[in-house]
Amino acid sequence: MNTSPAQSIPAEEKVSLVELALVFLQLGTTAFGGPAAHIAMMENEFVRKRGWISQSEFLDRLAAASLIPGPSSTEVAIFIGHSKRGWAGLIVAGSCFIIPAAILVTLIAMAYVRFGSLPQVAGILYGIKPAVIAIIVQALWGLGRTAAKTRLLAAIGIACVVLNALGVAPLTVLAFAAVASGAEGLLKTKRSMGWILVPKSCALLAAAAVLAAPVSLVRLFLSFLKIGSVVFGSGYVLLAFLRAEFIDRLHWLTEKQLIDAVAVGQFTPGPVFTTATFIGYVVAGVRGSILATVAIFLPGFILVALSGPLLPKIRRSLLAAAMLDGVVIGSLALMVVVAWQLGRAAIVDWRTLVIFVISATLLLRYRINSAWVIAGAGLVGWIVQM
Repeated sequence: MNTSPAQSIPAEEKVSLVELALVFLQLGTTAFGGPAAHIAMMENEFVRKRGWISQSEFLDRLAAASLIPGPSSTEVAIFIGHSKRGWAGLIVAGSCFIIPAAILVTLIAMAYVRFGSLPQVAGILYGIKPAVIAIIVQALWGLGRTAAKTRLLAAIGIACVVLNALGVAPLTVLAFAAVASGAEGLLKTKRSMGWILVPKSCALLAAAAVLAAPVSLVRLFLSFLKIGSVVFGSGYVLLAFLRAEFIDRLHWLTEKQLIDAVAVGQFTPGPVFTTATFIGYVVAGVRGSILATVAIFLPGFILVALSGPLLPKIRRSLLAAAMLDGVVIGSLALMVVVAWQLGRAAIVDWRTLVIFVISATLLLRYRINSAWVIAGAGLVGWIVQM
């Protein structure tokens, strides 16, 4: 019986904090393309390449990250760090994934404030975008085979793809998947589910409301703390919350500044939520960028710390495990829809189609590191646009 590297290494094996930091610093510097691409790169790095975590454990953490507010890919990184080195790993993994992007976004914000425009990166993005789609396809291929353990789960996954494509909200899709899968688990056991993964946003929201003060830096911190505590979904969902807070309510930004902030979060590597870093600098300089970054990511660290210990308990309950399996397949279904939407925007001509096909071949057949694929695609895109 053959055993994959990911399955042969015990889950409790520890890695050094230095190695953990270096790996996540590298990911934070090269992870272009948004949450779906980040998750794909982490699956390749930690499941396929390093064998630090099994595919089923990775999927459980992806499902848990989908159920709590905040940037899902960053929360997966935090989950992985916590699984390898506990609290220290949680802080190191999450921070090192965020810091490279936060520094880069701050530098871009400095240039933006001084010159009033964003740098020209169209050529690089032209090549990177189709390569990102190939990375997502690679992850979906591997994760999908693990997640679709039964015909029922496969059918639930297809239904979730259809529902999300028709415009049903992601949280509703995940709820449907959990209930549909849990119904089968309910038939297998009459035991009640003793453990549930519940977001802890209410306490954070209450703290923000109580501590609200007219001091601009305090208000900036609390505004982003509130947003980080309640936002599910993509950068476009984040855009709605940012607009309501900083344009409609506080009047700190113009429409153009907000769109530029979201654009920076999209085209830089690492978490899309570093949009907050950009806004923080525009509003209040370096101190504002630091406070905004800490505030928007802090809820994710807290929620992962609270929910992480529950995952093994969930797996021990047949009903809860069945519902978690549903959330896993639902999360992958959401990734399928995202990949399709991004693919239509990224593969726009024969050149981008060639970049996609070559990237997918290198990833699926030759197992080339995704960071090299991204770098090569960006270089090709820059040359083509020149």
